Amino acid sequence: MANLIFDYDGTLHQSMKTYAPAFRATCKWLSDNGYMAEKDFTEDEISYWLGFNSTDMWSNFLPDADPEIREKARIMLGEDMGQRIERGEGALFPHAEEVLAELKSCGHKLIFLSNCRIKYMERHKRVFGLDRFFDSFYCCEEFDFLPKYQIFRLFSLQHDGKFIVIGDRFHDIETAVKNGLTSIGCGYGYGRGNELSAADIIVNDITDIPPAVAELADRG
Repeated sequence: MANLIFDYDGTLHQSMKTYAPAFRATCKWLSDNGYMAEKDFTEDEISYWLGFNSTDMWSNFLPDADPEIREKARIMLGEDMGQRIERGEGALFPHAEEVLAELKSCGHKLIFLSNCRIKYMERHKRVFGLDRFFDSFYCCEEFDFLPKYQIFRLFSLQHDGKFIVIGDRFHDIETAVKNGLTSIGCGYGYGRGNELSAADIIVNDITDIPPAVAELADRG
């Protein structure tokens, strides 16, 4: 059996259902108030930012803006997403719950590791009942926004056995590579280019995760 380190947004959660409209609304406020030029963003341009922690995202997206404006935009976008989740506009990927239940029934320990904030994590735990599946939850805000590969080093000693990292972005595969772990890249998520090239296995459907886990777990 293995410890399965799951990314959340883009791996289990269809984040663009809430992120895209919240992103566009926040950018409209920014452009209406002269903090950025008006622009019609594509889905691909928006989804690029999924997987980054929100502080890094706004620092890179609006590098020349006043830090107070970036922080206001961060809060605005987060609150908008939260309201949409509470209204039932969010969703996990189809079959995500069945996949998680299957992996748990096989005796694997499921670990949640996300570049999100505590409030976001707790809301999604409640709305989607994630406690049914996960044994442990970790998010970057709890570790002063360290990269995932460093967060792993801080919690890994609390878990015995083999680790497998499962995610859709380079942050996840980097966590595996820099810590000598095996990984499953989720090609159906929001990654692009060669972000997943270093993954041991790439799956293009969430239902392919359990057999991929079985293959990597058997490698010893």
